[in-house]
Amino acid sequence: MTDPDRAALVKVTVNLIPRAVDALNTACARTRDTKTDTINRALVVYNLVLELMERGGGHLVVRNLDGGTERIHLL
Repeated sequence: MTDPDRAALVKVTVNLIPRAVDALNTACARTRDTKTDTINRALVVYNLVLELMERGGGHLVVRNLDGGTERIHLL
């Protein structure tokens, strides 16, 4: 069976800043996913965060396990 997300792959070249490289390497080490899979997931999550921020008037509120909340703004 063919994975529909992999049916139409597009190759892209990106230039990452050192902070992004560190984040990518850390995420890959935590999940044991490939860099490609990690970047794909990150873009899907980023798009979701942007959508939630649009619904929330430009910010995202995160509720912590202790009941506290944090308001997040992406610049």
